Amino acid sequence: MPSEKERTKRSLTQRLALKSRLAKETISEFLGTFIMIVLGCGSVAQAVLSRGHLGGIVTINVGFAMAVVMAIYVTGGVSGGHINPAVSFAMCVFGRMEWFKLPFYVGAQFLGAFVGAAAVFGVYYDGLMAFADGQLLIVGENATAFIFATYPAPFISLPNAFVDQVLSTMFLLLIVFAIFDSRNMGVPRGLEPVIIGLLIIALSCSLGLNTGCAMNPARDLSPRLFTALAGWGFEVFTVGNNFWWIPVVGPMVGAVLGGLFYILLIQMHHSDPSSEAKAEPYENKLEKHELSVIM
Repeated sequence: MPSEKERTKRSLTQRLALKSRLAKETISEFLGTFIMIVLGCGSVAQAVLSRGHLGGIVTINVGFAMAVVMAIYVTGGVSGGHINPAVSFAMCVFGRMEWFKLPFYVGAQFLGAFVGAAAVFGVYYDGLMAFADGQLLIVGENATAFIFATYPAPFISLPNAFVDQVLSTMFLLLIVFAIFDSRNMGVPRGLEPVIIGLLIIALSCSLGLNTGCAMNPARDLSPRLFTALAGWGFEVFTVGNNFWWIPVVGPMVGAVLGGLFYILLIQMHHSDPSSEAKAEPYENKLEKHELSVIM
């Protein structure tokens, strides 16, 4: 029989355990986005504050992608590991999540990103103060604001920047839909976060020049707001011809387009397995991972 101590411990655990599924999912999204920002922006901070000695574009791209992978592994079994308002919005648009959950998911994501930015600021506070003699700069050789949020390249126009964010997020959601489509090639269970990490590396390496490849309103807006309050000033919202709204609106549009294109061009054309089985003799069927060697 369990001891009195074990019964007390079990009773305490049961009392502390959340009963509401929505509460569990909300906390999960907060924690996941927090993890992504601390590890992702932390990889940027290490590269910038060491002036390239302890990191560079490769460690930033890989570090941020791996931050997303770790965040999804922590939260995927509870809330799906969206950690991105654009993903949550697309899931609602295509009937994969109830609309009433959207404000809770998005609120948790924005809050998690803000707290994550504060954590990075705290961990690297001395480094930030030493980097530019105590100045927190937005532009110039000693700028540090881009550790937390994305900023446009000097040559980019706002329309081009908007298209950039729409396109990159469109690819993100299109391929995420493919990864979780059980009637497509699929991914071995448990490896989905790793494939998403590889996807983010590919997007960062191919579409990161113009605007930094945010693809996530929470990842960009919350840390930007934190920098405005922490000492960089509200110029973080006006730099780049008021660029700040591009990584917020662009990903929302791109996410819907990505999901729509996958459904219209791939998902809705899957054959009905039952009718396919009747129409094709067993011996002539090949699994999708098998190669035909018939000459």
